[in-house]
Amino acid sequence: MSRGDVFEYAVVRVVPRVERGEMINAGVLVYCRARSYVAARVHLDEARLRCLDPAADVEAVRAALRAVECVCAGGETAGQAAGDDPGRRFRWLTAPRSTVVQPGPIHTGLTADPAAETERLLDLLVR
Repeated sequence: MSRGDVFEYAVVRVVPRVERGEMINAGVLVYCRARSYVAARVHLDEARLRCLDPAADVEAVRAALRAVECVCAGGETAGQAAGDDPGRRFRWLTAPRSTVVQPGPIHTGLTADPAAETERLLDLLVR
């Protein structure tokens, strides 16, 4: 009996002052190759962000988080990634970078429902 399909996930972090390295979790990226599934769910706690940096550009952070969701969704809103397969979009989004919005390390697990797993991880790791 199958326990589900292998999936990968990463937390999307907001690091308002990169030089300080302080961060808050603001979303999750989930990829399941067996189901051709990739998705991002975000939740920005503005009060927590302002605790780290009272001068943070909240609208710019929200725009960057929306861009992550758009790349995952594919289609016209994904820009240059529009034609890429789900795995390529996930790998691009989880590539290390030193920006205000950045991915954490990739983890793996098993799931029978990647969409439900995305919501579960958002609740567990972000909200």
